[in-house]
Amino acid sequence: MQPVMTTTTFTLDGFRITKTLGLVRGITVRSRSIFGTIGASLQTLVGGNITLFTELCEKTRAEAFDMMLLHAEQMGANAVVGIRYDANEVMQGVTEVLCYGTAVVVAPA
Repeated sequence: MQPVMTTTTFTLDGFRITKTLGLVRGITVRSRSIFGTIGASLQTLVGGNITLFTELCEKTRAEAFDMMLLHAEQMGANAVVGIRYDANEVMQGVTEVLCYGTAVVVAPA
């Protein structure tokens, strides 16, 4: 599935929803490595963007998004609408990231 066929809204411009297949999700749980934590701690001394954590967060969200798309494809969807993210700390230093939306079949309007 092409990322262009995903949206945070409940409609996809130029397409009409012909079938709603249901909730799809991708979930990943990540922890910081000791080296990443030390490196990020050093970055906080200088201030600004803590790139080690930024990269970890971006990679984690992308992984959850890709897993959601795979789930949607397995259900027979060609688009996902209403996409949202949620994150929770499972334990100190361990975070769950959930990407979810509604799998749909769309056709050109």
